[in-house]
Amino acid sequence: MADNCKSFHLHPLEIKIGYAFDNIELLNLALTHRSYGTEHNERLEYLGDSILGMIIAKKLFDLFPKCPEGDLTRMRSTLVRETTLAEIAREFNLGNFLRLGPGELKTGGSRRDSLLADAVESIIGAIFLDTNDDFDRVKEIVLTWFDSRLTTINPKVNQKDPKSTLQELLQSRHFKLPMYTVDNITGSDNNQTFYVSVSIEFIKQKFSGYGSSRRKAEQLAAQKALDFIKANKLL
Repeated sequence: MADNCKSFHLHPLEIKIGYAFDNIELLNLALTHRSYGTEHNERLEYLGDSILGMIIAKKLFDLFPKCPEGDLTRMRSTLVRETTLAEIAREFNLGNFLRLGPGELKTGGSRRDSLLADAVESIIGAIFLDTNDDFDRVKEIVLTWFDSRLTTINPKVNQKDPKSTLQELLQSRHFKLPMYTVDNITGSDNNQTFYVSVSIEFIKQKFSGYGSSRRKAEQLAAQKALDFIKANKLL
């Protein structure tokens, strides 16, 4: 009965990531932070990190046959960095499934980029083991997670997205980080639209964006804020 309940609890996450585990304990382990107990996800994270790097490196190699090594490396770094993986984790609502110790729960560990990014890599490692080391199957799944990012990435432009650019701009001027708020979510589970606003401490107005994911809405809101700052020469 306990296993069935545990499996049912994780079913929404399996739908989000596009993979149903044969051994659900592998997914449980991938979601377990070291603060939770002696068995945790760090070994799976190590495995998933290597697999993810290979998948993204090969995909970029195929997408940009004339790009030099330096451009490929920069694009790969953009796609596998902590910030990007944390964004993907939030698209999966992964923070709701993490198993954390009392200390991490108290300090908001389920919202921390580092823990979310590590869990994404751990899930990749877990899927690899659950498929009996089927690299092609894992590659197919992971590339669906990165599809929109791979479609828009360009070796000739700044690899920093609007959200990262806004954050770094404010940090460089010693302002507080921008605050993002989900104002509304409409539609069905499989066809949602997210409405997000961002506020900045020295600007009275908020900047809004919407999209099919929270990430896309936040990026649009951040871009509007950047455009406003630039147009009014505020920084």
